Amino acid sequence: MFSLRSSITQYGNLAFADRFKKAGEAWDVALKLASLRKESGLSQKELVQRAGTTQQQISRLESPSYEGHSLNMLRRVAEVLGATVRIELNRVRQQKRAGVAEYRTDYKVK
Repeated sequence: MFSLRSSITQYGNLAFADRFKKAGEAWDVALKLASLRKESGLSQKELVQRAGTTQQQISRLESPSYEGHSLNMLRRVAEVLGATVRIELNRVRQQKRAGVAEYRTDYKVK
C-alpha cells in the first residue's frame, strides 16, 4: 500500500509530510461543511442566520486553508446542518530504532 508519508520520510522530508497531512485534514473539514450546507439547500447567508454567526466565520470554515476551527462553532454549524461532529485522536507510531538482534554481552579477555 502506498503511503505518501512513508515515501516522503524515506527522503528525509518529514516536516513536509506533516504539513501535507494537516492540509489534507483541513481540506476535508472545509469540503464536508460546504457539502452538508449545499445538501441542506442553504446559502452561506442562511446558515449564518440559523447558526447565529457571521458570514466571515462560515466562509473561513469552508476554506481549506483555515485551521482555527473551534469545537463549539463546529457543533453549532453541524446542529443546523443536521450533522454531528466526531473528533478522533490517534497515537502516532514511533519508529523503532535499528538494533542488533542479540542481547548485549560484556566480553572478558582472559
